[in-house]
Amino acid sequence: MDPEGRKSGRPESGLGKLLRHWREIRGKSQFDLALDTGVSQRHISFIESGRSTPSRQKLMDIAEGLDVPLRERNMLLMAAGYAPIYSESALGAPEMESIVKALKRVLRQHEPFPAVVMDRYWNVVMANDAAPIFFGKFIDIASRPSPRNLLHLIFDPDGMRHFIADWDAVSESLLARVYRETIGGAVDEKTKELVGTLLSYASGDRGKAPKLTTLAPLLPMIPIAFVKDGRTLSYFSMITTVGTPQTIAAQELRVECMYPADDATEIQHITLMRQSPRNWESGSI
Repeated sequence: MDPEGRKSGRPESGLGKLLRHWREIRGKSQFDLALDTGVSQRHISFIESGRSTPSRQKLMDIAEGLDVPLRERNMLLMAAGYAPIYSESALGAPEMESIVKALKRVLRQHEPFPAVVMDRYWNVVMANDAAPIFFGKFIDIASRPSPRNLLHLIFDPDGMRHFIADWDAVSESLLARVYRETIGGAVDEKTKELVGTLLSYASGDRGKAPKLTTLAPLLPMIPIAFVKDGRTLSYFSMITTVGTPQTIAAQELRVECMYPADDATEIQHITLMRQSPRNWESGSI
């Protein structure tokens, strides 16, 4: 028997493997989890070894103690033989109406600065009018396939990468964000594939953007600076999520609003947006 009560040689159940996986991600022992959830360490050990199946409620108590994301809680339930309980409703579903209205309000009120709503994997699902107009000042945004992915847009040498100053610092900070902002703090296979694709762009890089950033070195964040006609426009982002989500879609949405990092950028941005804007489909990026 190992230190946590598992009998050697006993095969783990699918549920047991998933439970141990999340416990290891959170850095918790069976004893820690027992203290957090009120489920006995013995019962947790039996679940992981496949000797016991918890009730639906007890399994959800354990999932709550491990801060398992809603999508993955459904996987735990199905592995235990229960039906999933968290909806995967799309944005257009009736239960999402109040959230969609709030998102549209946030996007609209952030004009004339870009703002987008993204899913778990940085795919843009909503955008304000300013977002496609802004990115369209640099590239032909309409030619990029949908759904448009914000990270692909930035890392792709045929996208925004050529216009980004201090690329090394920006790319490192963005990759760090990918890991930091993963749902539930867990990096799944699709996220790993996304990072791999972003890194693969390096082989086709057509040269880094010029080092034209003129920001003060003690800013409290790493801005992303775009070079346009020899001028540098520097921005930082504020990220908003839905509080106490009860559906998978609600939990996985993120709103990213870009703000000017200095007064000069704010003035230049407003001037840029007023210069012969194209007729964009509202909310499309």
